Amino acid sequence: MQTLPAFPPEQLFATELPERLRHEGYALRWAVESDAAFLRELYAWSRAEEMAQVVWPEGAKDAFLDSQFALQHRHFVHYFAQAEFLVLEHRHAPVGRLYVSRQKEDWLVVDIGLMPAYRGKGVGSALLQQLLAAAERHGARSVALHVEQHNVRAHKLYRELGFRDEAMEGFHQLMRWQVPAGKTQLNTA
Repeated sequence: MQTLPAFPPEQLFATELPERLRHEGYALRWAVESDAAFLRELYAWSRAEEMAQVVWPEGAKDAFLDSQFALQHRHFVHYFAQAEFLVLEHRHAPVGRLYVSRQKEDWLVVDIGLMPAYRGKGVGSALLQQLLAAAERHGARSVALHVEQHNVRAHKLYRELGFRDEAMEGFHQLMRWQVPAGKTQLNTA
């Protein structure tokens, strides 16, 4: 695997873990350099369906995934240097990631991803519901995210949480959740 740029220095983060998830043995922590292998594996799982359709030797697939993961990581740490880069653990084993940028009144879920065994169990929706409640409490106007066109399950979940389609950006749909009218507060932070 290629050498990756470091995550921003570990710091306190504002994202809270829902009580239900804490009771089930989940925890959030800042991502560190030693998480690179796990994050690369998580990235590969996020592209598994796509890669299953490609007729390349396994070595070529691995090299491609390595390079794409490295490019994505560089992009995230460069363009979202102020974001929270969090790893979700279950009973001390990494199972997902949540990268959140809390810039001014418009927050962005830079990325959210779970290992296959943890999908479809309400973990992602609980994390997002907690984040939306925090956005409302902290005076944000909206929370946005991007979803791949072919990721029907994620798109459905986001719509159920109140996200609405905005624009197509390449192969991704930009979706935005607006703080309900009358609930925005002046952000004095």
